[in-house]
Amino acid sequence: MPLLLVEDDRELAHGLSSSLAQSDYVTDVVFDGRSALEACAQTTYDLVVLDLGLPDMDGLEVLRRLRKAGLTAPVLILTARFDLDDRVLGLDAGGDDYLAKPFALPELEARIRALLRRSAPNESQLIFCDIVFEPVSKQASVRGRELALTAAEASVLSLLMRRPRRVVSKSQFLDDIYDHAEEKNSAMIEVFVSRLRRKLADAQSQVHIRALRGLGYRLDERVDE
Repeated sequence: MPLLLVEDDRELAHGLSSSLAQSDYVTDVVFDGRSALEACAQTTYDLVVLDLGLPDMDGLEVLRRLRKAGLTAPVLILTARFDLDDRVLGLDAGGDDYLAKPFALPELEARIRALLRRSAPNESQLIFCDIVFEPVSKQASVRGRELALTAAEASVLSLLMRRPRRVVSKSQFLDDIYDHAEEKNSAMIEVFVSRLRRKLADAQSQVHIRALRGLGYRLDERVDE
């Protein structure tokens, strides 16, 4: 599986690339934001590992540009910034998981496996009202209009589509999306749901995500009042 590692610390980058190669990952390495944008324009990656502290532009700006350019692969953010506000900013920019520096290599590989596993095919087409979701490609459409979803947004929609009109708790979302208990935070799910709501509204879907205080979220057909 081709991965892209964006890390300006060359010694760390080469060390991580060598270690990932031993786990059978093919990893391209770049050291700045512009090179990351160029690499993703030329190659389809299964996952991007992105450091936020890049020399030419902020990593969040790189992430926004990648998503705007159509990148749908999961993005694992490496950063020394680990306050809740920083995590929310990263998730809102299109990130799918966070890993704070310094980190242990086994944890990095575990997070990579988890993100790739969620991208693997495991079920047939899901349909609810005017939404069609393809689990294999992680693509969704509203009346034939494709929604540009990140990996995390696709995971949220997938879980809701598998349980239409039924409440899905925040803990269920966290268990489905993240494998690491120490990083689970309900604020992450709120960000993903908020982004997904906006995209459904922009597509004029007849489906909306209803929040039930203290319980979770439910996928319902919109009823005009």
